Amino acid sequence: MPRGAVAPRGAGRRRLLLTGVAMPLLMAQGRPGPRPGGWPTRPIRFIVPFAAGGNADITARLFASHISPRLGQPIVVENRSGATGAIGSEFVARSQPDGYTLLIGSPGSIINGPLLQLHPRYDPIADFTPIALLGQVPMVIIVRPGLPVHSLGELVSYSKTRRQGVTIGTSGIGGANHLPLELFKAATGANLVHVPYRGGGATLPDFVAGNVDGVLIELPSVLDLHRQGRGRILGIASAHRSALVPEVPTFIEFGLQDFLASSFVGLFAPAGTPAEIIETLQAALAEAVKETEVQERLASFGADPPTAEELTTAGVAAFLQQELAKARRAIAIAGLKPE
Repeated sequence: MPRGAVAPRGAGRRRLLLTGVAMPLLMAQGRPGPRPGGWPTRPIRFIVPFAAGGNADITARLFASHISPRLGQPIVVENRSGATGAIGSEFVARSQPDGYTLLIGSPGSIINGPLLQLHPRYDPIADFTPIALLGQVPMVIIVRPGLPVHSLGELVSYSKTRRQGVTIGTSGIGGANHLPLELFKAATGANLVHVPYRGGGATLPDFVAGNVDGVLIELPSVLDLHRQGRGRILGIASAHRSALVPEVPTFIEFGLQDFLASSFVGLFAPAGTPAEIIETLQAALAEAVKETEVQERLASFGADPPTAEELTTAGVAAFLQQELAKARRAIAIAGLKPE
């Protein structure tokens, strides 16, 4: 390897990402780090690797405002967008593991992006210690009003009668919305044609104009369209029906056992951050989740609050292991190759 190459954060470290979660976590936690002392003694930064206003940003600001008083220090939410979350994520991965620079992670930066990069800038398993999940927003399939289907079963049946299939838009090739679509197609044999866009929001104008038959996207993005009759949500990929659209059945009710797809938001620390700091953050988050205001705000945009297990490092690690397995399978089905 040429002198100056950075293989530890590229192809060589990719093996860690692809072999699971538990062992790299143990390795990461074993790295030397500073003693927590009286942490925190100065402001903390939450790095959101995406633009302001999205699900990750909104969730980060919600929890920052509620745990800051418990920690006795301000929490500054800083947006460092670019390269599908890689720029901000790499910044945190290379930061000191002292608890003052933390990452707000989501599927694009923690799961799909690194799996689809031939030379990832960071390994989301080896370079981070998970602190907690902050919420999960379920995905849905919505179709245009003129499409003659009113359920997932009818969508599958109808698609098989059309030689050209039914077009379904997503946020882009290999994105958090694309991979569940591939799993749904594989499970049902539906003749759905993937139409990738540059981001979830870019699909909606085409959908409203009738240029694409449907969209697989996060619930909050299309909730108003459904309520206004400008689209019809056929199914929601969560464990239970949403209080926001109680009339919409889950994919599991349709017959797809354990079919779950969500855009999660999690809090991550650089590997080597002392356990005492991680535990202090987890305790503050656990208290914040109990607050009515936090629960109501999460519910307002369709997010499921974290469970007690998801507020632990082990619980998040198990969740990531499941998400990685699903993503690898979907990537294989779609025939995608790292670039």
